Amino acid sequence: MKNIIYLIFIAVLVWNVGASGTQETPSGMELREGEDTGSDHGGRVIAPFPEDLLQNLEAYDTAVFAGGCFWCLEKPFEQLVGVAEVVSGYSGGTSENPTYEQVAGGRTDHRESVIVYYNEDVISYRQLLEVFWRSIDPTDDGGQFADRGAHYVPAIFTGSSEEKRAAEESRRALQESGKFTRPISTEILDRSAFYPAEEYHQDYYKKSEGAYNRYFVGSGRGPFIDKLWSSKKTPEGLDTKEGRWANFDKAERVAALTELQRKVTQEDGTERAFDNEYDSNKAAGIYVDIVSGEPLFSSTDKYDSGTGWPSFTRPIDPDNVYYREDNSLFSTRIEVRSRFADSHLGHVFPDGPQPTGQRFCMNSASMRFVPLEEMEEEGYGQYLVFFD
Repeated sequence: MKNIIYLIFIAVLVWNVGASGTQETPSGMELREGEDTGSDHGGRVIAPFPEDLLQNLEAYDTAVFAGGCFWCLEKPFEQLVGVAEVVSGYSGGTSENPTYEQVAGGRTDHRESVIVYYNEDVISYRQLLEVFWRSIDPTDDGGQFADRGAHYVPAIFTGSSEEKRAAEESRRALQESGKFTRPISTEILDRSAFYPAEEYHQDYYKKSEGAYNRYFVGSGRGPFIDKLWSSKKTPEGLDTKEGRWANFDKAERVAALTELQRKVTQEDGTERAFDNEYDSNKAAGIYVDIVSGEPLFSSTDKYDSGTGWPSFTRPIDPDNVYYREDNSLFSTRIEVRSRFADSHLGHVFPDGPQPTGQRFCMNSASMRFVPLEEMEEEGYGQYLVFFD
């Protein structure tokens, strides 16, 4: 009798493991604590990947700006539809590979800067300039707000004659607008080498949201921008990712799901291996959250992992997912969730192929596939650059 009970227990355990998507326990995966997103689901929010590991940025255009503390320039750009990533760093100087201590200590001629990766077919360079002006005090030639010194002085670094002409016209229009009583002193300089800052500076507004918000207000930048621009912080005609993907009735969307989709996305369930919609899908296109529609993965990063679930080497936009420590099933795994819908998507393991070495093992039931030929019509034109 004991043997029968034992065999039943083992069979149930194997069934649950097979149905939950559990693979081997990941080893060597660093778990770094992050800010809580307010999700009702268990497990602490973590930031397991360095800033540049999951980026697919080769196809994007770039622009470089200096505007005081680089923490405060990431968010206004990175939140925009059409912007893939913003990286904090140092530019405008002559020394190679500067460190934060060197730049902040005034021992280099670099300025704290950001490089913006964007799709010019979706958001133009001139629109980026408008965002830049709304994020700084363009009349301050001694620093920015509480941060003083040459390494905090704002500048636009242009990489072509077209960018330089656009920057000069934009600066002139701002001066003539009468928005400021003092002269616009922001320099327009030739673009030089850009050096990414240390990892702990990247996405600081997300990793340390509370500290960032206190700094943003306490430095004087927040009150200055609020008073000057009010509700027009984001220039007219530009969409934010939150505005596009978080503006929906979740209860209504969830009610329209199938039983399996609801169980997976809302109850952290997992569909059966080899018996799901997208495991063997080889069509070109992108995969979006079944609830919100936020873009998650591209077919260009999909591969056959042999596990029976659709697998990817990276998200199409790392800003649209976040991670939680999952201590269920007698092991520690990294759960992947969508940012705006907060859907359970699957798990990520460090046994994938290059270029990331990661395997994003996802549930088909968490996603909807948008074929390449329908992407533009459905509002996903930003990601067509991956299919050129």
